[in-house]
Amino acid sequence: MAIRFFFEEIPVFKGLKRQEAKKVIRQILADFSFTPGEINYIFTSDNYLLAINRQYLKHDYYTDIVTFPGYDQKTVHGDVFISIERVTENAAKYKVTAANELMRVMIHGALHLCGMEDNTPARKKKMTALEDQYLGRLK
Repeated sequence: MAIRFFFEEIPVFKGLKRQEAKKVIRQILADFSFTPGEINYIFTSDNYLLAINRQYLKHDYYTDIVTFPGYDQKTVHGDVFISIERVTENAAKYKVTAANELMRVMIHGALHLCGMEDNTPARKKKMTALEDQYLGRLK
């Protein structure tokens, strides 16, 4: 199947390392015993993602990522929406490159596709540790 990248209402982000991203996403899925189905990463504006957050999750706030997973036994499908504006702002806040922050958020989305949640402090800590682990493998 395929891992695809799309841009909605924004220009193509030049910091996206497509092959590196596909490799780490496939590795995460394999580590969680999933095979990739149709997986779409859609890069958007803040307002585009805010509308999705409001419509589907009933959350009225900006976010950097919203993930919609689907499963067919051990094959995972999904749409991962990422706000490039949030990524860029968070990169400045955390003093990392936008490309590095984008990769972190893409890894975060892949972990969500594998069923991981970050809705409690303990789960968030575990997810951040895994993000760091996968980012470390890229260096």
